[in-house]
Amino acid sequence: MFSLHKSSLILGKSISLSSLLIIHKRLVCCTSAADLVTLLSQCKCADIKHLFAAHGFMIVRGLDQNNHLLSRFIDSCSSLGFSDYAYSIFTHKSKPDVYLYNTTIKALCQTDNPLNAVILYNKIQASALRPDNYSFPFVLKAVVKLSTIELGREIHCQTVGTGLDSDVHVVAALIQMYASCKCIYDARKVFDELSLRVWNVAVWNTMVAGYAKVGDLNNARALFELMTEKNVISWTTLIAGYAQMDQPNEAIALFRRMQVENVKPDEIAMLAALSACAQLGAVELGEWIHNYIEQYGLNTIVPLNNALIDMYAKSGKIGKALQVFENMKNKSVITWTTMIAGLALHGLGREALDMFSRMERARVKPNEITFIAILSACCHVGLVELGHRYFNIMKSRYGIEPKIEQYGCMIDLLGRAGYLQEAQKLLRRMPFEANAAIWGSLLAASNIYGDVELGECALQHLIKLEPHNSGNYAILCNIYAILGRWNESGKIRKVMRDMGVKKMPGCSYIEVSKRVHEFVAGDTSHPDFDRLYQILCKINGQIKFAEHLQNEFSGVLESDVASM
Repeated sequence: MFSLHKSSLILGKSISLSSLLIIHKRLVCCTSAADLVTLLSQCKCADIKHLFAAHGFMIVRGLDQNNHLLSRFIDSCSSLGFSDYAYSIFTHKSKPDVYLYNTTIKALCQTDNPLNAVILYNKIQASALRPDNYSFPFVLKAVVKLSTIELGREIHCQTVGTGLDSDVHVVAALIQMYASCKCIYDARKVFDELSLRVWNVAVWNTMVAGYAKVGDLNNARALFELMTEKNVISWTTLIAGYAQMDQPNEAIALFRRMQVENVKPDEIAMLAALSACAQLGAVELGEWIHNYIEQYGLNTIVPLNNALIDMYAKSGKIGKALQVFENMKNKSVITWTTMIAGLALHGLGREALDMFSRMERARVKPNEITFIAILSACCHVGLVELGHRYFNIMKSRYGIEPKIEQYGCMIDLLGRAGYLQEAQKLLRRMPFEANAAIWGSLLAASNIYGDVELGECALQHLIKLEPHNSGNYAILCNIYAILGRWNESGKIRKVMRDMGVKKMPGCSYIEVSKRVHEFVAGDTSHPDFDRLYQILCKINGQIKFAEHLQNEFSGVLESDVASM
């Protein structure tokens, strides 16, 4: 008992007597190394107090000299976020084996300084040991976090030297490393060398994910279609790639094909599909996914509920979004932020601010995204003073340094409310170079309040930042036209012609029977275009006939009134 208590005090922690007794009882029940392994596996859902007690138990009985047990203990420390403590335990081991090295390298990869994982990896051979097919994947994860391709190439050479360059785990890690460092051709070369000798679905999935990571979805799709065997990860990887690259139609089409081929979607696939539904407003498919989540008891998974809230809010069903939110027992900061942003999106600024107050009362610490949502809510309601207050407490109360996004929200709030001078002062004061979104908000404000000088200044910057955005030119033209300055308006149009700026065609989406149809102005490629055009002509004719009847009826009324 004294040893357990002493091990906790060494680390500056105290364990309550009741907790200590419970832990001690469990440890006393350990009659073998296998029992301790079971106890260590339970530590992953416990806390640091259990680790302290287990470590004291191991030291007293000499079990810390067992590399397998010590490795499990280090892994438990790492999974609880105590990687520094895990490493300190490793450094006190006199003769670690490669298994213990691998576990510690894995733990160090998860820290803020993954270079330590590389340094420890280099000590393997210095200790007269040989890296195995786990050493390389773990150290390559550190290379990915460091984004040092030269180091990655060096480790690749070492895999060849050890004869592990054809091991599927090592090859998958090399592909991921090269793709993460934007060297997709090197990744494909590694893939091709293995795929000629052996088939492995995990390696193919990694290559598809590599293409998706660099935005090359054409090659990702081509490789996906060549796969003779696909698992749920294959489908999920490509669906997520489409969703992340703003190609929601393709993401939804592939998700539907996944259903047709009777592949059960996993959590990641549903998250990606819900993201695509949110982008398109495809609420029918979103509701199908919601029903699927309920049917299979997945409604306790917080990220899925967050995605449902986002989908319903962006699809115009804020009531359903609130219903999902209120039914959640566990809410993360992302949950609260998503709900606040959804309310703000619907112009429900005061409700969004009330939700933030609830969040504070629930003692959930907001993050920088939360404040973007809050400042957006203030914009919708026009609460300038309250916006100033929230902007200031970001740093004073929560220690969050405002970034360009928060400055942009504040400038937008001031501009919409007509405080154009204050908006420009904040623009000059912020420690960032203004981006297109900030200048765009000032241009929009200048249009509302007829400030030509500010509009001209904003457009000059926007021409440099996004020269082919036709909307910017149109806003300044509108300002000139309202003020009757037709010459200046004509000059802007000439600048547009000289620079080859073309007006982007409008587009709209409509969901029918869980299928999303896209219509672009001037485009006739839709397979049902002729039939749709005929229906629109009929509707247009009926509208004109209704207008004609209304005008005639109004004329009769006027003549009757005049004769009275």
